[in-house]
Amino acid sequence: MNKTVYFHTLLSGFFATSLSLSTPVNAGDPQQFNVTIPTLTQHAEIDGEFNEPQWQQAANIQLKYETSPGENIAALVTTDAKIFATETSLFVAFTAHDNNPSQIRANLRDRDNSWGDDQVGIKLDTFNNARLAYQFFVNPYGVQNDSIENELTGQESDAWDGIWYSAGKLTEQGYQVEIELPLRLFNFDDKKDIQTWGIELVRFYPRNETHRLSTNKIDRNVSCQLCQLGTATGLAGAQQGQDIQITPSIVAARNSQRELNPNQPWQDEDDIEVGLDLRWGITPTTLLNATINPDFSQVEADSGQLDVNNNFALFYPEKRAFFLDNKDYFDTQLSLLHTRNISSPDYGLKLTSKTDDHTIAVLAANDEQTQFLVPGNLSSDVATIDEESYNLAARYRFDPSSELSFGGLVTAKQSDNYHNYVASVDTKWQPTKQDTFTAQYVFSDTEYPEDFFQQFCNGDDCSTPPQGCEIGNCDYNERVLRTKKQGNFSDSMYRISYDHERRNWRAFSRYESTGEDFRADLGFIERIDASKFVAGGNYYWYPTDNFFSKIQFGGDWDITHNQNNEKIEQEAELSVSFEGGWQSYIATGIVHKDRVGRRLDSSSLAIDGNTSMYTIDLMWFYTNFVPFDSLKIEFDSNYGDDIDYANDRPATVTMFNPAFEWKITDSIILDIDHKYQALDVDEGRLFTANLTDLRLNWQITLNSFLRLSSVYTDIERDPDLYQYQSPNEQYQNLGNEILYGYKLNPQSVFYLGYSDGLISTDDIDSLTQKDKTYFMKVSYAWLL
Repeated sequence: MNKTVYFHTLLSGFFATSLSLSTPVNAGDPQQFNVTIPTLTQHAEIDGEFNEPQWQQAANIQLKYETSPGENIAALVTTDAKIFATETSLFVAFTAHDNNPSQIRANLRDRDNSWGDDQVGIKLDTFNNARLAYQFFVNPYGVQNDSIENELTGQESDAWDGIWYSAGKLTEQGYQVEIELPLRLFNFDDKKDIQTWGIELVRFYPRNETHRLSTNKIDRNVSCQLCQLGTATGLAGAQQGQDIQITPSIVAARNSQRELNPNQPWQDEDDIEVGLDLRWGITPTTLLNATINPDFSQVEADSGQLDVNNNFALFYPEKRAFFLDNKDYFDTQLSLLHTRNISSPDYGLKLTSKTDDHTIAVLAANDEQTQFLVPGNLSSDVATIDEESYNLAARYRFDPSSELSFGGLVTAKQSDNYHNYVASVDTKWQPTKQDTFTAQYVFSDTEYPEDFFQQFCNGDDCSTPPQGCEIGNCDYNERVLRTKKQGNFSDSMYRISYDHERRNWRAFSRYESTGEDFRADLGFIERIDASKFVAGGNYYWYPTDNFFSKIQFGGDWDITHNQNNEKIEQEAELSVSFEGGWQSYIATGIVHKDRVGRRLDSSSLAIDGNTSMYTIDLMWFYTNFVPFDSLKIEFDSNYGDDIDYANDRPATVTMFNPAFEWKITDSIILDIDHKYQALDVDEGRLFTANLTDLRLNWQITLNSFLRLSSVYTDIERDPDLYQYQSPNEQYQNLGNEILYGYKLNPQSVFYLGYSDGLISTDDIDSLTQKDKTYFMKVSYAWLL
C-alpha cells in the first residue's frame, strides 16, 4: 500500500470514532465538601492584603482535616480561606495561622522549586470528571508552583506553566497568601449558567513531618484521588474571555568550537533567530498553540547521568514550553509520544479540545533532522537520519463515566526514505473504588533507508552477514540487525494490567508483549522482541505516636522472554520502607535475578545457546531526610553482583549516590549530587566512575535569579582488563553554565548566559576547553 494512502487510512479510522454526546457523570462529591462561589463585579488587587470589600462578600472555608500522616484527624493548626469569582477570574485568599511563626519554612526560589516549604493551594477539576486537575500552590513569599494531576496515568507533572498572579506575606500570626487565577487558564464549559467543579483546598505544614491539611477527608481505602474532591458550585456568568497570547522572541548566540588541541584556532559561528509563539483559546474548551522558528535551546542544563556499563539509551525529560502546554492530553499508559525526539523544529502546531466526555489533541511539527530510538531486547541506541522529517501525533479519549475511559492515539514520523506510523487503542476501567484495569494495543508500520544500518557498524562495512561472529571480532551488533530491513515491516505491542489497592494492602499484575518489528519512533519504547509478566504486592502499617508514621513491606516477581520464548531475565525483589520524623523516607531491599549477558555471536538475535545466564544478588538502600530546615540529605546505594557487559563476564558493582540541598540563606541554595560507581571483575578493578553535579542558585528577587551549574565526569579504566576493545584509560568531561534570568512570567523572560565544555583523554593530559557559547534570549507574552 502507498505510504500516503496507508497513513490517510490510519487517520480516517482514528477520527471515525463516534463523537455523539452523552450525559457527563460528576466525580466530585458535595458530601465531601461543598462551597458556593459568589460572582462579584470587582477584582481584588493581588498584594497579600485582604482589605478590599470583595473579601467580605467571599465564601468562607476552613481546612479542618489532616489527611497525612494523620488519617482524617483534626488539623494541627487553623487555616482560613476565602473564595470568590468575577466573570473572568477566580480569587482565593488564605490565612495560615501558626502557633510558632518562627518555624515557618519559606525560601525565595524560582517557580516550581519551592516544594518542601510551607504552602497553601487549590486543586480544581473543571469538568468534575476525575480525569485531570489543575493545582496551584504558593509559599509565604509568593513563590508559585503549578502542576497538572493526571488520574489516567497516575502521574503529576509540574512542567506545565500557566500565567497567574499571587502574593504572600509573613505575619505575626503566621502568613497569608492572595491568588488570582484568570479563567483563561482553564478548559471548561462556559455555556453553563452555573458551574460545578471538583475542588480541594490544601495546606502543607512541614515540621518534624510534613502534615497535609485539607478541606476534604481522604479515604485510604479508595485508590482514585481525584474521585475524592469536593465540589464548588456557582461562578455564575463565568467566561473564559478572549484568550489570545502572542509571544515574540529573539535569541542571539555565539558558538565557538575547536579541535581537541589548545593550539588549534577557534571556529566561531554567530546565530540570531527571531521566533513567534501563539496561544489562542478558540473556545473555552479548545486551545490552539502555534510556533514559528522557535527557540528550543535548553536554558537549564540537563542533570548529569553516568553512562557506563549500560546497554540502553538514557532518558531526558521534556522541558520546552510549546510541547508541555496540555501535554497530558496526549498521555497513554505507554510512552508513545516523547517530544524530545523532535529535536530542532522550524514550526509547530498543536490543537487540544475537550467537550463533555470527549478529548481531542493534535500535534504537528517538522524537524531539521530525523532522530529516534532504535530499540532491542538487550540494548538500544539513538539514531539520526540527516533529512528533514515531519511529525504528527493525534489523540482521542472518550470518558463515558468517572470509572471508564477509552482512547486512541496515532503518531507519524516521516522523511524522504523513512517512515514510522503508529496506531493505538487503550482503556481504563475502575469497576470498584479499589480495582483498576488498564489495557492498550499498539500497531506500527515502519520503513528504514536502504543503508541506514551502516551507522551502527563497528567497522567500515557490514553489508554482508558473516558466517558466525564472535564477540569483539565482528562489525555486527543488535542495532545493525534491528535496522537492516528491506521495505516496510510492521508489528504490534500490547499491555494489560490489574491493580487492587486498599488501605492496608495492594496487589498488582501486568503483562506486556512487544513484537520484534515493533517501533514507536515518536515515543520512548526502548525494549522490543520481549514479553514480560510482573506480579507483586505491598502491605502498609500506620503506627501512631511513633517516630515512623507509615511502614510498607512488599515485593514483586517478574519474568521476561523474547518472542521465541527464550528467557532473558527472571527477577524477585523484596523491600521495606519507612516514613516518619525528620520528614524522612528510608527504604531498603534485596534483588535476586537471572539475567543474560551479551550475545556470543552478534550476527544472530538468538538468546538460547548464544548468551550466558548470570545469577545476580544485589542489595540496595535509599533515604532522604531533613535534619534541619536548611538542609536536606539524600543517599542512594547498592552493592552486589552485576554483569560486565563489555566483556561478558560476572562482576561486582559498588554504587553510592549522596546528594545535599543546603539553603545557605532563604534566597541562596547549593545543590550537590555526586555518584560513584565501580565495577570489579576477578582480575581486578575494571573501572571507577565519578560524576558530580553542582548547582548554586541565588534568587535575587521573586522575578530574577543567578544560577551556576557545573557537571564533572571522571572515568578511569584498566585497558588491560578489556578483552574486545581498547578504551581510554582516563576520560574527563566538565560542563559549566552561568545564567542570569529575569521572569516576569513563564513566557516573558530575559536570559543572559555563558556555557562551555572541557574534555581530557589519554591523548590530552589535562582538561582542555573544546567549546563555548554566549547566549541571550528575550521574549514577551502579550495577553490580548
